[in-house]
Amino acid sequence: MATHKSAIKRNRQNAKRQLINQMRRTRIKTLTKEVLAAVETGDREAAESALGKAAPVIQRAASRGTLHRNTASRKISRLTKRVNTIPSEASDE
Repeated sequence: MATHKSAIKRNRQNAKRQLINQMRRTRIKTLTKEVLAAVETGDREAAESALGKAAPVIQRAASRGTLHRNTASRKISRLTKRVNTIPSEASDE
């Protein structure tokens, strides 16, 4: 265990940062599940709304260092592709 002052402080900071990163990752997973649930029901409007909430959160996590920027881009891209597979109701008219 750390015994000098700077190492003790570093451990405190690491524990705090770990909790923050964990909260961010949990939020991303929750929002992702909301998007996927809307895609499963076939509700394009709900899926687009959920994606609109999820994408900025994912991007913010990348800009703050929780996720790598390529990982964030990949997640957003895959979610967007899933939402775009839902047929639009406008073609029914």
